[in-house]
Amino acid sequence: MTSFAPSRGFVQPYEQVFAKLRRGEAQAADGTRLHYEVVGDGPETLLLANGLGGRLYSWLGLIDDLSKRYRCISWDYRGLFESATPANPGALGVPSHAADAAAILDAEGIASAHAVGWSMGVQVSLELAARRPERVRSLVLINGTYGQVFSTAWQPLLRLPIPHTLWHRGMETFIEHPPAMAVLRAVARTPAEAAFAVRKRVMPWRTSLRTLGLRQYMRDVTLTNTANYLRLFQELDAHSAYHLLPTLQQPTTIIAGRYDPLTPSYQSREMAARIPGAELHVLHGSHFVLMERPERVLGLLRDHLEKIGGDHA
Repeated sequence: MTSFAPSRGFVQPYEQVFAKLRRGEAQAADGTRLHYEVVGDGPETLLLANGLGGRLYSWLGLIDDLSKRYRCISWDYRGLFESATPANPGALGVPSHAADAAAILDAEGIASAHAVGWSMGVQVSLELAARRPERVRSLVLINGTYGQVFSTAWQPLLRLPIPHTLWHRGMETFIEHPPAMAVLRAVARTPAEAAFAVRKRVMPWRTSLRTLGLRQYMRDVTLTNTANYLRLFQELDAHSAYHLLPTLQQPTTIIAGRYDPLTPSYQSREMAARIPGAELHVLHGSHFVLMERPERVLGLLRDHLEKIGGDHA
């Protein structure tokens, strides 16, 4: 099995977190093998639903503090990294990932958890909360949307009449033409590697979680099954939980980035207006507030958990 653990250069500032990591495997209802990771062993569980292509390092700005109070679980989505690709190519949709989350909770003997989703993880968390409400104690939704991502991606100020089918055709072109996919992988890594090199040269004394995280992200997504990665983007567009938002009963906190071009903050405002009692916080940041504003996100998350009686520290 290929390991996709972050490189030594990334882990070094956060060795204390990875030293406590426990790896596990679960089996989905359709037999797909799922890889997950656990940090901490508190009485309450945080189910960390990653962004598409993200892994545990995306949460490093928060997890050292949270793992002292909670059991934090993160997993690789089916088809990516150390989780297997399902036998049925049509089983990569958001409902399958939500069912996988429940299977991982079952494997850990956990009845319910606080679902904390970032980016793609917002859609997965919403699906889990709507379809299996008994498994979700509360929701924290970060830099995400309710679905249909191609309708608003790269449209931070207003929605443009761009047919979402164009995005699908572009993704299919890469999937169907391996040489084009190889070029995409090479091009995707260049900006992140350049930013890391410049940062290291200009400010060698300072660690930037965002720069390190983006570099590791681009390395990972170009090493995993890139065709599955693009198919998952298509599934995010095919999915929508918009009609289910008013039915959610879990306490909900929504965190948005004011300058987020991928899941614009106006979508977070829509979700907050439709989910009963939801709180909205718009931070100065982009799609990566987890890495840009970790202290602020951590504070909001802890406030959320304390309000609903989830902090047993």
